[in-house]
Amino acid sequence: MCTSIVYSSNNHHYFGRNLDLEISFGEHPVITPRNYEFQYRKLPNKKAKYAMVGMAIVEDNYPLYFDASNEEGLGIAGLNFDGPCHYFPENAEKNNVTPFELIPYLLSQCTTVAEVKDALKDVSLVNINFSEKLPLSPLHWLMADKTGESIVVESTLSGLHVYDNPVHVLTNNPEFPGQLRNLANYSNIAPAQPKNTLVPGVDLNLYSRGLGTHFLPGGMDSASRFVKIAFVRAHSPQGNNELSSVTNYFHILHSVEQPKGTDEVGPNSYEYTIYSDGTNLETGTFYYTNYENNQINAIELNKENLNGDELTDYKLIEKQTINYQN
Repeated sequence: MCTSIVYSSNNHHYFGRNLDLEISFGEHPVITPRNYEFQYRKLPNKKAKYAMVGMAIVEDNYPLYFDASNEEGLGIAGLNFDGPCHYFPENAEKNNVTPFELIPYLLSQCTTVAEVKDALKDVSLVNINFSEKLPLSPLHWLMADKTGESIVVESTLSGLHVYDNPVHVLTNNPEFPGQLRNLANYSNIAPAQPKNTLVPGVDLNLYSRGLGTHFLPGGMDSASRFVKIAFVRAHSPQGNNELSSVTNYFHILHSVEQPKGTDEVGPNSYEYTIYSDGTNLETGTFYYTNYENNQINAIELNKENLNGDELTDYKLIEKQTINYQN
């Protein structure tokens, strides 16, 4: 399970996600330069037009991105979508893209959400595994650009669907239109103390602060996280500089993070928030925290040689740093 958001500050837009799983695959930050040649299963090989940075595992020198953003300010995150997700056989009338290729396919050639929408008109997501060891994951995707516009892309039995995303968040099931409809059940939730409309005229004892959020769901399930992250994002302050913006951004994501031991997925197996990350879509600076180290770490895309043809890997910093004051 996962959560992804677009956060808008007074200066920039930030895009990223929480990755919630029961096991780590060795994911780490990876930069793909402009001249890296992607080998597609059903399309001609093509060099990337735009460099990108994000969290990936690298298999056979191929970056399998969980999420990434390119140098032009377009970001994409793939989130679990088990159940509704459906991939298709090869279609001779479409550009056949495997789901593990979708992030590099779009980020290497598109700069805006509008360009993504146009590219997806000719795409069919085909059911081809990366390898026998690495089968496809059932996914849907949040995509956003540096204007703050975002969309959700879902491949189901009825086809490939592209939805405008007015709340700029995504979790997992159900399908995105159902997640939006569910928000109506919580439309009266507010940061302010509630007015007494239950028994008007009676002086009720508002015994606690925060009663306006009393019915805000707090479960680890995807529908609860969707409601909560939509609320927290909508009411979080806009940062006035990079430090305050990044701090606000991670507080939003961490409001729905999953501690170990709270979401059992099998005998003695628990899903947890392996990492949280985000990119300033204007500057290309990539930030992350992980379960073992909640210090915010940063990688600046534009400090690397983006005209190369080899991947750049960064070791995930997993050792906690504590600032002792005495």
